[in-house]
Amino acid sequence: MAALVQQQPLVLKYHNGALLKGTVTVNLIWYGKFTPIQRSIIVDFLQSLNSPVPPQPSVSSWWKTTEKYKDGAGSSTLVVGKQFLDENYSLGKSLKNSHIVYLAAKGGHSSGAVNVVLTAKDVAVDGFCMNRCGSHGSTRGPNRFAYAWVGNSETECPGYCAWPFHQPLYGPQTPPLVAPNGDVGVDGMVINIAAVLAGTVTNPFNNGYFQGPATAPLEAVTACTGVFGSGAYPGYAGSVLTDKTSGASYNAHGVNGRKYLLPAMWDPQTSKCSTLV
Repeated sequence: MAALVQQQPLVLKYHNGALLKGTVTVNLIWYGKFTPIQRSIIVDFLQSLNSPVPPQPSVSSWWKTTEKYKDGAGSSTLVVGKQFLDENYSLGKSLKNSHIVYLAAKGGHSSGAVNVVLTAKDVAVDGFCMNRCGSHGSTRGPNRFAYAWVGNSETECPGYCAWPFHQPLYGPQTPPLVAPNGDVGVDGMVINIAAVLAGTVTNPFNNGYFQGPATAPLEAVTACTGVFGSGAYPGYAGSVLTDKTSGASYNAHGVNGRKYLLPAMWDPQTSKCSTLV
């Protein structure tokens, strides 16, 4: 059955719009309380996207798949820009989409940037845990900018947004994998940040690469949901690497000796979901 599923070609149609190319600055808006260690796990991941790390497979080799979009014209180098801390929950602990856009605007209105809002584990966001773990979009008008949001699901829905590091909410109850940085919520956030950033550079203004309706598009990573290694099928993340000391599961090396588990990404050259291992 799994073999049958994998054989169907998957096509993300290109809708002739702009992709984010060249140097793309990622500005971070931390909303709510994150520990310095939690912030470093995420910042190290972002810095790994363009840092060739000697051990393979690496985070940067995962990101290189985005270069294949639009005949290689879509290559983007992500750099970490400004960081804003809002530890006092200036808009409360229950946010709507308009609040996310308002917070994202703190990163400025640059066409060559993505402003990423990261919400702490005690913050509720419209749709969070119901039908999304993160999202991305763009504002309109001459000063339009791309933005993204990802929430920490540790207390609200780790089985939905931090799988495979937690028992899944539905389906076969396979044992969870050990999170590579020892933090189920933040390691889950890395998976979702990876998904929204890949979606942002390949479909920043809703007219890039996607399948299905523009209102609910399947994008570079979301078209490959639940796949982390070869042989994956629903309820099974696939064959990944294991850290001999901690028993943690990972498939990518990052900077500062970090390890991460990253989702499969659609490869336009093969029309398949591509995994690192």
